[in-house]
Amino acid sequence: MAAMSTGRLQLLALLAYLSSASSSAESRSHLVITPQSPVLQIGTNFTATCVIIGTTEATADDLYWKLSQTIIPNNHYTKINESALSVTIPVNNEKLEWLFCHCNKQSAYIFLNKGKFIHGIPLRKTYAPEKPKNLTCIAVQEQRYISKDFKCSWEPAEQHTKEMPTTYTLHVEVINDNQTYIVSTEENSATVTIDSFPHHMELEIWVVAHNQLGTLESEHLKQDGSWFVKTNPPSRVEILSEEKFPTSLLMNWSQPIPKQYLVLKYQIRYCLYGSHSWSSVPVVDIAEDIQSFRLQNLQPDNVYTAQVRCKNAKKGHGYWSNWSANVTNKTPEDRPTSKPDLWNIITEGERSEERQVTLFCKNPVFSNGRITSFKVKIQTRKENIRNGNMSWESITVNWSEADSFPSRKFTVLKRITLSDNNSARVYVTAINSVGRSPQASLGIPEKALELNPVEELNVRTQGDQLLLKWNPPNNTAVTEYVVEWVGSNGIDWQRENKNTQQTTIKGNIDKFVCYNISVYPIYSGWTGKPARVEAFLEEGAPLEGPSVRLSGKPGRNEAEIAWNEIPQHKRQGFITNYTIFYSSGTEGKITVPASVTSYVLTSLSANTKYDTWIRASTIRGSTDGTNHSFTTLKYAPGEIEMIVIGVSLGFIFVVLITMLLCIYKKDLIKKNFWPWIPNPRKSTIGNWSPDYPLKPETPKESCLSGISVLDVDVGDGKSVSEEDKASLALKKDKYLSEEHSSGIGGSSCMSSPRQSVSDSDEGADIADTTASTVQYSSVVASNGYKGQTPSVQPQQLMFSRSESTQPLLDSEENADLLAQEGSRASQAFSRLPCFARSAWNQDSASLPELSQLEMEPQEVMLPLDLCQSGEDNEQKTLRDGQSLSSYVPQLGGYRPQ
Repeated sequence: MAAMSTGRLQLLALLAYLSSASSSAESRSHLVITPQSPVLQIGTNFTATCVIIGTTEATADDLYWKLSQTIIPNNHYTKINESALSVTIPVNNEKLEWLFCHCNKQSAYIFLNKGKFIHGIPLRKTYAPEKPKNLTCIAVQEQRYISKDFKCSWEPAEQHTKEMPTTYTLHVEVINDNQTYIVSTEENSATVTIDSFPHHMELEIWVVAHNQLGTLESEHLKQDGSWFVKTNPPSRVEILSEEKFPTSLLMNWSQPIPKQYLVLKYQIRYCLYGSHSWSSVPVVDIAEDIQSFRLQNLQPDNVYTAQVRCKNAKKGHGYWSNWSANVTNKTPEDRPTSKPDLWNIITEGERSEERQVTLFCKNPVFSNGRITSFKVKIQTRKENIRNGNMSWESITVNWSEADSFPSRKFTVLKRITLSDNNSARVYVTAINSVGRSPQASLGIPEKALELNPVEELNVRTQGDQLLLKWNPPNNTAVTEYVVEWVGSNGIDWQRENKNTQQTTIKGNIDKFVCYNISVYPIYSGWTGKPARVEAFLEEGAPLEGPSVRLSGKPGRNEAEIAWNEIPQHKRQGFITNYTIFYSSGTEGKITVPASVTSYVLTSLSANTKYDTWIRASTIRGSTDGTNHSFTTLKYAPGEIEMIVIGVSLGFIFVVLITMLLCIYKKDLIKKNFWPWIPNPRKSTIGNWSPDYPLKPETPKESCLSGISVLDVDVGDGKSVSEEDKASLALKKDKYLSEEHSSGIGGSSCMSSPRQSVSDSDEGADIADTTASTVQYSSVVASNGYKGQTPSVQPQQLMFSRSESTQPLLDSEENADLLAQEGSRASQAFSRLPCFARSAWNQDSASLPELSQLEMEPQEVMLPLDLCQSGEDNEQKTLRDGQSLSSYVPQLGGYRPQ
């Protein structure tokens, strides 16, 4: 029903619009949308109607809607009648959009008049005006009076658009004078200038917000003019110190505005110099309309900073002025009102049964002045805590003489040495220029009587602090706890009460620094055993890596490396492990625990250069150390010595084996290197001569070492002259070169065959065949030696060495052939000179040594008995320079030797 009524209202409005336009020319468009130029409120729904006029070519069924380029679905349409169609759309954003009505019927008329069947309207959007809230106004002081400018402000609208902003109008009305001041703006503040500030007069102030969607008005403010005043801060503020009042300071100031305009009240705040933690004096403790105030309960000998401000004294009226400038002064000194904080550090003494105790002291919290000295008294018991002799030592430590660390706020009082069986109690009093502090005491028990420590101490990070937790000892007599921490900046400590089981370290804790934290239970002044733990506020990667080095010389396949731990201040965290890297082209790595500082690398290659380095790791990162290079040995230690010893033993073994073989195989070696040569004395060569006896005669003179060949005329009976001796060698060479002489290989005067001098160029071949060949000789007759008397020397035969390769004893193997050739041999021998029997019948004992014959072959001259019947022939033969063969041809080979 509501929708129907809305449609009817729009239709009536459209009919009124059409009737007003009927008197004009024919409409340019057959489609009309109402309303024409709407301003829409964002967050609501908008309904528009499209009406067909001036044509019957289309009906409402032929219409459709588009929002910008998007076709609106049919479920948003409402058909009013055959010529009107409405659409309802939500208004969601601030964007300017166009709403179009189209006709989709296809006809020639509509095609020709297409522009008349489209109509669109712009959709402008904005938010409804909001009621201004929290309207405030202020009038500030200028010089000694209140300014005429009256400035007001309010909260801006939460939702607004730049295209259609909201306009604000400020109304300020002075009720008593019946004057109104109006200012318009689009901002959330405005300033009204009035003729004079209305002191003691009532004002009414409000703001009106309006835009195209409506108008809204704020709440009205009705207050006295002084209610809106903000004065300047008090002037000429000062702070005074009084010697008799060490815990107070006196403040003075002047009122910023005359009392006839405003009655003021004040607020004061103060703090230690340099601190930003202010302490305020309660307003109720400060009377109205005053110009001085005494600050009390301050700490003596401290510098304080103070400020003051003012406002209208009427309750709930006006604004506080700004704070005055800082004023500073120092309270007078007073005697210390708290005890000094006494503590100690115990380390091992020079001897094992001693302890080195260092006494520290912090200034009292309420020192109330500059501490000039400490009074120290030390009481020592010789045996134990409960009984025994006591000794006292009392000293005064001046501030100038003390080992003081002002930045750490403690002083080293004294270092004492205690035996493990001794106990001590220390008393300290702090002294300043006014007086002494209460006395502090600390007990150091015997080492054997140290009391129980706290249990289950642990630490963790909490923000920028370290949080400690522990359980108290079983003994409930703990009076307090001391928390001690030692870092790169030295030592510090704090005290906690006996009921504390959890606390944070209140000193300055740095990141990446390792702190040794200890908790000591204190039993009525006596120190118990500490519980200790290490902690980092925040860990990081180490600043440097370990420096690696070789531990000793590298081996052939292994090398031991070592490294030092990273300095504590460069670790920046707990070392979790070390990683060893080594490379010789291919990289290897080994991870070892953090407690390991050396490692033996194995399975390395011999004679190889390696690069190695160490990586140190924490939970936050890793850092590599410096690189180190080394080269493994080619041989392991002792390997060369073993090789030399092995080779030496092997050589000795071979020598021994060779010697044993030589001993046990001497016959075989002798046979291969010194072959047996048959003795010519035992040969059947003697049968070649018919006059040769079967049994040789015993020689009467020793055999010569060689055979000498002389070319002597048989018919010449003269002795060889001394002049002709020199020519013997030349003649001998002649015979040798003409192969008329050779050594007798089977002679009893020789132990081995010899090669002819004339065939020296073939000596190698002949030497290889000496084992299987026998040399023979040719015989030359002579009546005697040259230079000798023929009557003295018997007639001799001269033998020359033969180089025949015919075996000597071949006739022994072929007796039949020898018998057949006997007659021939007889004839041959009848033409040959006879062999000297003495040459063949010499005893074998008279033969020269084998070694002598081998070293120097000689030609042997043997005496021969010449045959009378063959003298002429022999002489003829000798004269012609021919040598006669002395052996029977051998046809059947040779007998194996």
